[in-house]
Amino acid sequence: MIESGVELGFLENCESWQVESRLFPSKVGGKPAWLNLEKLPSPEKLQCRKCQNTMIFLCQLYAPYEEDIQESFDDYLNNFHRTVFVFICRTHECSERNNNDNVKVFRSSLQRNNKYYPYDPPEDKPKLDFSLNTWVTLCNVCGCLSEKQCSKCKNTHYCSRNHQVLDWKEGHKKECGSENVTKRHSKLLFPEWEIITEPEEINESYTNEEEELMKFEKMKLEGTTGSMIETSESDLDIHATSDKDKVFSKFQKTVKHNPDQVIRYKRGGEPLWISKKPVPENIPECVQCKGPRQFEFQIMPQMLSYLKETDIDWGVLAVYTCKNSCTNDSCYNEEFIFKQDVEITE
Repeated sequence: MIESGVELGFLENCESWQVESRLFPSKVGGKPAWLNLEKLPSPEKLQCRKCQNTMIFLCQLYAPYEEDIQESFDDYLNNFHRTVFVFICRTHECSERNNNDNVKVFRSSLQRNNKYYPYDPPEDKPKLDFSLNTWVTLCNVCGCLSEKQCSKCKNTHYCSRNHQVLDWKEGHKKECGSENVTKRHSKLLFPEWEIITEPEEINESYTNEEEELMKFEKMKLEGTTGSMIETSESDLDIHATSDKDKVFSKFQKTVKHNPDQVIRYKRGGEPLWISKKPVPENIPECVQCKGPRQFEFQIMPQMLSYLKETDIDWGVLAVYTCKNSCTNDSCYNEEFIFKQDVEITE
């Protein structure tokens, strides 16, 4: 077995306290565990580009810049803490093939010395007095920035009229004005999981297969494929596949070593595409610093199975972030995400 340099993410059951903001989690579903607790993305920024409804939190990855951790004696390095957040629209009609209008990604960073969290690493145990309400008011349904409140009790807040109506139906109607308010997990949210990571290991025989395929392509160019007459039947099957099939075959053979992976992370690397096309021809530059973006991680289709999701779909969601991981007053910078679906066979 050899390591590919890719970090794989897997889902693990968790208690709600284990994925609170103070523990800098990587997670899927539930409400976002915001990093910077001020200047959160506005409800308008979290609107689906198709239906304008508020998108729902899908996942987040805690991904600090390693050099900032290694040089942690400097309290002013901006990416000591760094998290990337992904949101998606739950409306079925907005999930179109190879179209990213129903998904958005945001990046947030903090120095080690900041006003929200202790300087030293947190203890991995429940903390009953922890609350984000000290810094920000969040929607009772989705956990995003709220701009509205219940006109009756004035104690419950929402990001939109739609979420206020949903919460009223899901239980706030009975609880409004009482002291016994239930902490609910809205049916609009995805099930909550913690993401754990480990290095990807690939069987050497797979690497040898790739090398044989490269040799065959070279021999085709040189016109010497006749010398492969003794090649085994299985090898011939490899060489006979179309370009389209090769991409999907590579995807399948890579994933089979770790079939439960939901994330593939390799900052500065390349995505593992599920189809030959479409692929991004030009990655948009960072809106803030105008610098280049680079691939950081991809969300795999296996995540849909864990979420028991049937209304929305994707093949690969590839996330590209600012190579400089620039910081500014906005606190949450929108990045680029590319949606690629499985190619339909005609």
